[in-house]
Amino acid sequence: MPSPFPGMNPYLENPELWSEVHSRLITALAIAIESGLSRKYRVAIEKRTYLSDGEESVLVGIPDVSIYPQSTITKISSTTTLIAQDESVMVTIPMPEEVRESYLEIREVTTKDVVTVIEVISPKNKSAGVGRKKYESKRSSVLSSSTNLIEIDLLRSGKPMQILSVIPQTDYRILIYRGNLRPQAQLYAFNVQKRIPKFLLPLEMGDTEPLVDLQSLLAQIYDQARFDMAIDYTQAPIPPLKKPDEIWADMMLRELGRR
Repeated sequence: MPSPFPGMNPYLENPELWSEVHSRLITALAIAIESGLSRKYRVAIEKRTYLSDGEESVLVGIPDVSIYPQSTITKISSTTTLIAQDESVMVTIPMPEEVRESYLEIREVTTKDVVTVIEVISPKNKSAGVGRKKYESKRSSVLSSSTNLIEIDLLRSGKPMQILSVIPQTDYRILIYRGNLRPQAQLYAFNVQKRIPKFLLPLEMGDTEPLVDLQSLLAQIYDQARFDMAIDYTQAPIPPLKKPDEIWADMMLRELGRR
């Protein structure tokens, strides 16, 4: 059963599904792009690996309210209690987590130069922490070179990548940084009720640029992964929609018999 949404399906942003969506989309992009490239280029799937500090998902400490057996508490005053020194309690600490983020590189076969980098933004790239710092470092490195960069942001939550121009706030966006046009960049900004716009894949000057149809690719992976069997459309998406979009989605899902 196809996705009921005309554009990005907000239910795919759920953390329980997003990792699979990201992996499948990277692979689908690589396959689709390859068919439109001349033999001058090849598409490589690369991975960025790092350890998160754990603070992005786990807090240090103990519950705000704890109840201990009477024998483990030594009274200090009428308002303060301490756990006896020979007793212990279990607490949660942040654990380093290995994070692997896939991205694409379009390489010139003869010179092995990276002509274009394609990034599908992950939640850790949009939140404060190691993931954001690692991505911003990679981004700065690419933008200081002649390499083209494409950023695909299909996540409503988190802090978007910085843009100096004043633009309307939208749910999603695609940014295309062409090496010969920087600091200018092409922005495709769109909301949940709109189809995902198509865009040309930047290559070296004078070469034919294939058209990337992200909407069709997402529709394919939605069917291939059978996400309709993993999504409960009677529940609200995570993260929740804005009120006008929530009303629109409810009406649409009811009309389609999904609610």
